[in-house]
Amino acid sequence: MTMDCPLLVWMLSLNRDVLTEEYDKCFHLVQDCVPHARLPYQPTSIDSFRQLICHMLPLLMMRHRRISRAKWKDCVTSNGKHWIEQSPDDMPPEKFLQSMIGYHLAYDNSLCGMVMTQGRQRQVINIGLGIKQISVEPKGVSVAAYAESFAHKLTPLEMTFLNPELGDEVVLRRLSILLSLKAAYIKAVGQSTAFDWSRLEFNIPSESARGDDHPLQGWEFRVFKAQLGVQRMGGVMLEESYQCACAFFRGTKESKFIWHDNAKDLEAWVQFINIDQMVKVIPKLRA
Repeated sequence: MTMDCPLLVWMLSLNRDVLTEEYDKCFHLVQDCVPHARLPYQPTSIDSFRQLICHMLPLLMMRHRRISRAKWKDCVTSNGKHWIEQSPDDMPPEKFLQSMIGYHLAYDNSLCGMVMTQGRQRQVINIGLGIKQISVEPKGVSVAAYAESFAHKLTPLEMTFLNPELGDEVVLRRLSILLSLKAAYIKAVGQSTAFDWSRLEFNIPSESARGDDHPLQGWEFRVFKAQLGVQRMGGVMLEESYQCACAFFRGTKESKFIWHDNAKDLEAWVQFINIDQMVKVIPKLRA
């Protein structure tokens, strides 16, 4: 049975350095309203702040739906897949069954994101988001060496898509697409970080995917880019590019790849916000 569950994505740009006071506000909000997060207090850790922001995204999404925090609970499957269950009060039974919200959180460097959809619980939990900054790490390393460092996560066929003769820009973009797609799928099925990524193969030219040499059927993969302007210490403004991918099991006969190549394509289903906007609404997220 195919499922008509629309996908929505929230992307938050860490567009500037965060103040300790702002970290504290976010930490106490998550501590009070997202008890399952159990994050340690680390105000000097940017990674800690990224995790806090991600856990705040479901609060923001539910606030936009005008559903108070007391009217919903965060549930989780045995393999770590989260969904939101709203209060059945004043809701017909059939509507309640269709009101489950599956979501997945992800981040990389300056970009935090959440993908979500609504429907029956078994329909909405197989959803994942992958985010990969389109840059080498550490800075200064060659693109060829950087791509080679991921060889253990790729198949021989995928490595042929990263031929250095294609040029650094093409290789880096293709590598980021492959890694974000794999991350999205692995998270959508609830696999752990120890999963062997080379068991998956994404044949970009033929728009097909395989797992353990069997076709991945019934999946929708959406691929898009995010461009950020990020202000760092000293007022320096940096441009950063991110490759993003969503994976969602729709139960169709074939898998489908959807490529979004311009900002207008994203307006209907991807919402971009920044730190200032999030910090400003913190008091409302407690309501």
